[in-house]
Amino acid sequence: MRTYIIKRLLLMIPTLFGITLITFIIIHLAPGQTPLMSQDKAGRPRGHITSEQIEQWRRLHHLDEPIHIQYGYWLGDIAKLNFGNSYKDGRPVIKKIAERLPITMTLSFTAMFLVYLISIPLGIHSATHQYQLSDRISTFIIFVLYSLPSFWVAHMLLTYACGGEYLNLFPLAGVSSPDASEMGPLRWFLDRVWHLVLPVLCYTYRGLAGMSRYARAGMLEVLRQDYIRTARAKGLAERVVIMKHAFRNSIIPIITLLGGLLPSLLSASVIVEQIFSIPGIGRLGFEAVLNRDYPVIMGFATIGAALTLLGILMSDLLYAVADPRISYGSEKT
Repeated sequence: MRTYIIKRLLLMIPTLFGITLITFIIIHLAPGQTPLMSQDKAGRPRGHITSEQIEQWRRLHHLDEPIHIQYGYWLGDIAKLNFGNSYKDGRPVIKKIAERLPITMTLSFTAMFLVYLISIPLGIHSATHQYQLSDRISTFIIFVLYSLPSFWVAHMLLTYACGGEYLNLFPLAGVSSPDASEMGPLRWFLDRVWHLVLPVLCYTYRGLAGMSRYARAGMLEVLRQDYIRTARAKGLAERVVIMKHAFRNSIIPIITLLGGLLPSLLSASVIVEQIFSIPGIGRLGFEAVLNRDYPVIMGFATIGAALTLLGILMSDLLYAVADPRISYGSEKT
């Protein structure tokens, strides 16, 4: 197992290199300029910035070099764990990401936990009660939820549950109240939960809808196997057949989806955090794109790619937990 993990971590290096290379080229080939480099139609600098200052700024950030040379400078900085400084405010990118990443990770992992907590029992119930009324109702609700775009749901929640002419159940924006610093630990925690209910709901509902369908399909496939009929013929209780014999084999596809769930939640954070004014990494990335803040965009892309690769690795390792026949040692599987 240790050898396998080391090999996979080493394989992540060229994969991450390829992802960052493609992202770097796409970003720098996109039309437009950063605000500090912007000029009017006549080629004159906007604002109070002179042409000499723009050229000096370009040389400082190697923007006057060919794109492959720029990538080489960036790659050298990354090797030293240096993501550079933001073009917008001059702060180190790693510090800006470190400040906002915990909020996004809290939302993402909470949503992942709720998705699996609800979707797996729901999928099992639908599979064991196939074509019954409860299965039909849950299927209809799940397909409706899956068809709703997250930005529309977020705006509906803000309109109908955050004051105005309707209910005033939840805060309109942010992750804490203005007086959060004066609260005790328990009150601060409850205030934070109160602020994150609606964003977590927007994160969760689509993943829940899709995951429950995969859980249902996987369970139905396993329930048709010969060994399940044999277990029932031996007189085992239905609960034992489902949970001990069927569930463990049906969970493999769900574990596979775990690797793709985290990056999908990170991509959703760009929309959800912007709508709910949450100071997370998704909103930071959105603002960086608007400002063409290359170092922040590359930092966001690199962190997202690394988390995606780690999520895939975690999925592979969980296979051995779900199925003892799978081994990553020297034995053949």
